[in-house]
Amino acid sequence: MDKFRFTIKILAIAIFMFAFASISQAQATRTWVSGVGDDANPCSRTAPCKTFAGAISKTAVDGEIDALDPGGFGAVTLTKSITIDGSATGVGSILNSGVTGILINITSETAPHNLHTVVLRGLSIQGASTGTNGIRILSGNVAGLRVHVENCFIAGQNGSPGRGIEDFRNNGGVLTVNNTSIFNCLAAGIVVDPNGNGLGGSTSVTVAISNTRVQNCGFGMNFGSNTKVVIYNSQISQITNSAVFAIQNSAGSTEVSVDHCMVNGAGTGFNASSASTIIRVSNTTAHGNTTLSAGTGGGQVLSYGNNQADGASIGGVVSPG
Repeated sequence: MDKFRFTIKILAIAIFMFAFASISQAQATRTWVSGVGDDANPCSRTAPCKTFAGAISKTAVDGEIDALDPGGFGAVTLTKSITIDGSATGVGSILNSGVTGILINITSETAPHNLHTVVLRGLSIQGASTGTNGIRILSGNVAGLRVHVENCFIAGQNGSPGRGIEDFRNNGGVLTVNNTSIFNCLAAGIVVDPNGNGLGGSTSVTVAISNTRVQNCGFGMNFGSNTKVVIYNSQISQITNSAVFAIQNSAGSTEVSVDHCMVNGAGTGFNASSASTIIRVSNTTAHGNTTLSAGTGGGQVLSYGNNQADGASIGGVVSPG
């Protein structure tokens, strides 16, 4: 009997070890996707997966998914800190017709994974005129989440609501957008508003946008509800409504600094549309806007006096996109 029990224990330990090894193998630090891959593969470099969604479950927290070729890798939901990099071979593509391209919904992560960071690099997100959002960051994400969007192209988000980047988290954090182009969106190219989901986020989101273009959208860049924003060396053009829009509908203030930018062809160039909103503009060229700036309800658009602007009129306000 003792020998039988000993054998059973050894067998149980062996099963546990094999199971642990299998889990470890499934959760690789780096995985790969290819246009000729298969999601049944382990997502290794020599046996890549077909889609980003297929690679997510096989990639560890804080790991990285790399594209081996410029294929189409499908929409994906991110529930853990991760890097998706399509830059090694030019660009990794996502066709998000009728849906959101990348949905970020990280509700919990335990130590040692407490940096809470998502990096999206070298991606083309094409909505084909029906995409709902290129990148969407939900409320309820872990506190202090950092989202970095680098060297990306987002276009064709003309479904509902039709935004290039939508950030509605209410637990604070950081959004950086660098060297990214956003074209042809029904609503805003970029919108960051902790109260956009109606939950009244009181923790500020810090936003840094640089070397970025937003063109041919309903709105350019919209910020609200306790956001602190710097826009540097960027272009916002051919915008139906406001190129830079600030609104405050919960606690705190909305502060936007615009430096070394070009704003042209908008309904309103700079719109501080409520109390506790300030847009500060420096070293910026603004031409061809129907209305140069608007400050209503106590909102302020302030110039450092070193901008170039044409003789557009001042006045008018519209609802945010």
